Parts: sequence; C-alpha cells; structure tokens
Amino acid sequence: MEEQKQQLQIEIDDQTAQGVYCNLAMIGHSETEFVIDFIFVQPSGSNQQKARVRSRIITSPVHIKRLMLALEDNIKKYEGQFGEIRVSPGAEEKKIGFYH
Repeated sequence: MEEQKQQLQIEIDDQTAQGVYCNLAMIGHSETEFVIDFIFVQPSGSNQQKARVRSRIITSPVHIKRLMLALEDNIKKYEGQFGEIRVSPGAEEKKIGFYH
C-alpha cells in the first residue's frame, strides 16, 4: 500500500505578512528548547538606551538544527546568485547585529 503525502496549507494574516525589521538577535537554550529573540536597536545617533524585542521564537533542538541547515543552504544559493555576503570586521565587538 502506498502512503499518500498530504500537503500542508500555510496561511498568513496581513499583519504578519508585512514582517518586522530587526538588527539584533539573542539566542539562548536549555536541554529541551532554543529561544531566539529578534530585536530592533535604534541607530547610534539616537539617544535611546532601550531596544525592544520584536519577536520571540521558541523551538526544539531538532527544529533549530533544521533551521540552521536551511539558512546555510539559502545563503549558498544567495551568494551564488548575488556574490559573497561580507560581514564587516569588528562587528562582534560592537555587539550589534547577529553574532554568536
């Protein structure tokens, strides 16, 4: 007997479809889950000392590994089409942006 594959129908509401911009991510984990906070930090010209979490994703270690592999694959495809994505030297020292 052949198994029938079911297609997953994904829906997105208008507000979610607009997306949100972020320029910082903080990642934490426990034995059973990973938590990713996506944050927007105002440019250094503003005097704000606060940054707001725009979205929090909580997922399992297996799913975070799958996400990492999917991101690596998409980055390779992007760079194949548009060229290397350069990360500016010293970006980790500023503690702004995505870093590990």
